[in-house]
Amino acid sequence: MFRIRRIFDDIVPANKHALEQVKTMLRVQFQLLDQKKIDRLSESLRSPLKYGFRSILYVAEDHKATVHGLALLDHDAELKFCYLDYLVSDKMLAGRGVGGALYARVRSEALSLGVVGLFFECLPDDQNLSHNPDMLKQNRARLRFYESYGASPIINTAYETPVQPGGDNPPYLVFDGLGQNSVIGRDYLRQVIAAVLERKYKDICTPEYMKIVLDSIVDNPVRLRPFRYIRNQIVEERNAELVANMTKIALVETDKHDIHHVKDRGYVESPVRIKTIHQALEPTSLFDNIKPSAFSEDFITAVHDFEYIKYFKRVCRNVESDISFYPYVFPIRNRARPPVELPVRAGYYCIDTFTPLSGHAFTAAKRAVDCALTAANEILSGRRIAYALVRPPGHHAERGFFGGFCYFNNAAIAAHYLSKFGKVAILDIDYHHGNGQQNIFYSRSDVLTISIHGHPRFAYPYFSGFADEYGDGEGKGYNVNYPLPEKITEAVYLNTLKSALVRIRNFSPAFLIVCLGLDTAKGDPTGTWNLNGKDFAAIGAGIGKLKMPCLVVQEGGYNNRSIGINARSFFYGLQSGTNQKLNK
Repeated sequence: MFRIRRIFDDIVPANKHALEQVKTMLRVQFQLLDQKKIDRLSESLRSPLKYGFRSILYVAEDHKATVHGLALLDHDAELKFCYLDYLVSDKMLAGRGVGGALYARVRSEALSLGVVGLFFECLPDDQNLSHNPDMLKQNRARLRFYESYGASPIINTAYETPVQPGGDNPPYLVFDGLGQNSVIGRDYLRQVIAAVLERKYKDICTPEYMKIVLDSIVDNPVRLRPFRYIRNQIVEERNAELVANMTKIALVETDKHDIHHVKDRGYVESPVRIKTIHQALEPTSLFDNIKPSAFSEDFITAVHDFEYIKYFKRVCRNVESDISFYPYVFPIRNRARPPVELPVRAGYYCIDTFTPLSGHAFTAAKRAVDCALTAANEILSGRRIAYALVRPPGHHAERGFFGGFCYFNNAAIAAHYLSKFGKVAILDIDYHHGNGQQNIFYSRSDVLTISIHGHPRFAYPYFSGFADEYGDGEGKGYNVNYPLPEKITEAVYLNTLKSALVRIRNFSPAFLIVCLGLDTAKGDPTGTWNLNGKDFAAIGAGIGKLKMPCLVVQEGGYNNRSIGINARSFFYGLQSGTNQKLNK
C-alpha cells in the first residue's frame, strides 16, 4: 500500500527525507542527467519561480515513508500550461499502479490550476526513430499508458528532431488536454515550446535549433496523432474519473458519536446534529464516504497533556454508561494538588460547569479524533477537500483542559500531524473563540491560528479571544483573533473573513484546516448572529478560492432546523470556489 503526497519544501524532516530519496531515484534512473539539475530541486521548491516554472512535486510512499515513485510537475501561470518533467516509479514495483496513481494525481493538480493542458516528452514508438528493439518496446508501452488518459503526440512539427545529428530516440512532445477538448493554436504552441526549450534545455539547444523547431509549427490549430493503442471509450472513462476526483469531497463521519448522548435538559450538543447534517448532504453527490481508521493514542498525547488524558480515560471507565456528572469544584487557590476523588477532580481539568463526563465520552471523543486523522490522510493523499463530520466537537479543548462540550481538540491533533509535512493554517469560523488551538499552538510559528468569533466580553469562553492576543515567543504574530460585536451584518462578517483569508494567503501554508461552526446562523441557541444559507455559501466560496488542500472539521451549530441547509450551502460554496479556474 502507498499514498500519493505532495512535497512542499525541504524544511520539515519528513519532506527532507522524501526529497533525498527522490534525488537518489533520479540519479539511479537518469544517469546522464546533469547533477546540478537534481541538486537544484530543493531550491526550486523553496523558490518556485526562480527557474521560470513553479515546481510541484508528488511522491508515492509507503507507511514506512519509503518513496516508490515521484512526479515533478512544472506550472506556467502566465501561459496557462503544465509540463510534466518526470514521472518515475520503482522498477521493482512495476505493475503495482504507482505510475498510474501518480499520473492521475498530476492530471488532477493540473486541472485544478486552470491550465489549457499538460505537456511532456515521451520517447518515440517509431522504429525509424528508435532503433533498439527493447527500447522501442518500452516506448510503445509508455505511449500506450499515456494514450489511455487521452494524451497524444503533437504531429507535423520538428520537435523530435535530434539535437545532435544522428541521435537516437528524440522525444515526441505529447499533449494531454485533461478531458477539456482543448484546441491548441499555432502561436500558442510556439510560446509553450519556446518556454520549455529556453528554460529546460538552454544549455544544449542552440538558437538555430530552436528556430528550426518553432518555424516547423504551421498547422493552426495544431494536430494530435490519432490513438494507436486505446479505444476512445477508455479515455472517456478516465476523464470522467478525473472530473469525479476533482469534485468529490472525502466525508469521514463518526460512527460512535451517538453513544455519547447526554439527555439532560438544555444540553444542545446531541446526536441529532450529525443525523441532520448527513441527511442534508447525502442527496448532493458531492461526497465520497470514507470509513474512519483507528489511530494510536500517541497522536492525542502529542497535543494533549498525558495526565489529563489518563484522568479522562479512567473516569469514563468508572462511570455507568447512562450517568453524566458536571464539574463543580475548581482549583482557584491550589492547582498543584488534584483531589483524590475522580468526580471532584473534574473541575481540575475543566473550564466550565456545563460540560459533563459520562461513561462513553472518552470513546466518542477518541473516535472523533480518528475521523479527523483519517480525513487528514485523505488530504495528504492529494484530496482537495476532506470533511470530518464529528461530535463531540473539539475546538475548546486546550492542552490540559476540556470544556465547551469538547474533550479532545480534533482540529489541533490533525494540524499537529499535518505540520510534519508542511505549514498549517487553522481558520476557526465557529461563533465561539477557538481557545483550544490558540492555547496549543500559541508559541509555534509553523501553525497559524485564526479565529473569527463573538467578542469574549459577551461570548463563551469569555477569558480568551481578544484582538491583542498575538502569540508568544516563536509564535508571536501567528495567532490572530477577530472578535466581533454581538450584532453584525453579513457584510461585516464577509469583510472580516476577507481579511483573514489575506493573512492565510500571505502565510502560504501547505494545508488549511477549517473549524466549521454553524452556530453563527440565525436562530442558533448559543449565538447572536443571523447568517443564512447564502452567507455560508459565500464563506465557503471565499475559502475555496485560496486553492489550498482543505480539511474541514465540524465544530458547533445547534439549530437543527437550519444546520443541515447551512452545511450544504457551505460545501457547495467551498467546492465551487476550489474548482473555479484561476484568473491568471
